[in-house]
Amino acid sequence: MEKEIERAVLRVIESMHENLGEQITIDDMARTAMFSKFHFSRVFQRVTGLSPGRFLSAVRLQEAKRLLASTSLTVTDISHRVGYSSVGTFSSRFTSSVGVSPTKYRQLDCVTPQAFTAGHRDIAETRSVTVKGAILSPLEEQPVFAGLFPDRILEGMPVSYTVLRRPGPYVLENVPPGEWHLMAQSVAPGREDAVNHPPGGDEALCVGRHGPITIRPDTHTELADVQLRPMRPLDPPVLLALRDLLAAAAVQHAR
Repeated sequence: MEKEIERAVLRVIESMHENLGEQITIDDMARTAMFSKFHFSRVFQRVTGLSPGRFLSAVRLQEAKRLLASTSLTVTDISHRVGYSSVGTFSSRFTSSVGVSPTKYRQLDCVTPQAFTAGHRDIAETRSVTVKGAILSPLEEQPVFAGLFPDRILEGMPVSYTVLRRPGPYVLENVPPGEWHLMAQSVAPGREDAVNHPPGGDEALCVGRHGPITIRPDTHTELADVQLRPMRPLDPPVLLALRDLLAAAAVQHAR
């Protein structure tokens, strides 16, 4: 039964990719899955970790990243191609999810370490909670990004993050109270563009998660290990632009 549910959810995700320019409703997705609307929403979130609408929004923005990096289409044209009728709404959602505006992303094709530093909340001096553990990955010699996010998706500003030279021990400091998902990613050498494409089942893009992790005011240290695996079509798209962080870490550690 679980395999049948996953196949139904996969049909919906494939339909999302094929019809990004259309206005896709929950009713449309439920019909594609051949479930009732309410049952579909529950099983979709259980399988992917996100609601259908949130997943669709992530797929739209992932395609926008690809078009910005690989075509000369205007931001307005791209926003319409991925299903936004308002370029203002598209730009706002892209900026909050990826870390920079569509225009800046096209110029840099990345998010710099400075962008993360500038976006950090100015409360580091008031907390001292640490999350630490080990990250394992089939990409044994590649840099790894690890960060704490409010949801099961790599988007928006992490409350704490690190970039490792290779899989192994990690430490995330100054973690605020709350419920966080530890998300980690590594990209195969020469396949940095994999983050902008739907997952194909190869090992070019490996992801992992742990959580939710509950941090209370009286917490001092939380232990969490993560095993990375090749990304699957059922995993939410990677929206945060991490290529520059991983590349910068590789250059720094090579010195």
